[in-house]
This record gives sequence, C-alpha cells and structure tokens, in this order.
Amino acid sequence: QVQLVESGGGLVQAGDSLRLSCAASGRSFSDYAMAWFRQGLGREREYVARISRHGFNRYHTASVRGRFIISRDNAKSTVYLQMSSLKPEDTAVYYCAAASSRYGSENAKDYDYWGQGTQVTVSS
Repeated sequence: QVQLVESGGGLVQAGDSLRLSCAASGRSFSDYAMAWFRQGLGREREYVARISRHGFNRYHTASVRGRFIISRDNAKSTVYLQMSSLKPEDTAVYYCAAASSRYGSENAKDYDYWGQGTQVTVSS
C-alpha cells in the first residue's frame, strides 16, 4: 500500500507560479512511476505529466510543456510539479498517482494509488 498526500495548491493570478508536492508513505517510493493528473469542474480527469521510477525519464502533456516540470526526490519520497506561467485554463484539482511500472503511462487506469487532490485556481 502507498499513501499519497498532495499539498501546495491555492489561488493565484495568471502568469504566477506554484509548486505542488506529493508526499508518499508506505512501500518503497522508488518502486513506482509517478504522475500528475488534473480535473477541472465538469471535465474528465486528464493526464498532465509523469516521471519514471528514478527520475531519468519524464514526460509532459503538450498543453503544459515548457510551463510545468515534474520532478521527484526519492530520498524524501516526494514528487513535485513546478508550474509557471499559469493560465486560467489550468484551474483544476490536481492529483498525484503512483504506478507499479517503470515509466507509468498517460492512462489513469494504469495507476494503483491516488492522492486526495489539491485545488489550483488561476484567476485572470
């Protein structure tokens, strides 16, 4: 079992930056690829970014590429999402997720554990 707890969300203005954190506990953190997903009001959950078990491979969806960066610190059992140049359309609940695979995927069904989410609201 892995427990995930997100933090760092909040209300910011367009163009601002924010860093989300997801602290993991339970089984060895480095056994899991990690990802961030988000879900806006009335929208389906969408993939944002993922990072391999040891952080050597990371991928970002096109809409955030160049603005968001996923990273992880296995010594701290924490995954991060550094968000910059935020836009109102980035407003959503952001979830971290863990997959028992080396690279993870863009498919939410491939993830075994989920956090409770943290709200990010970007005002125009």
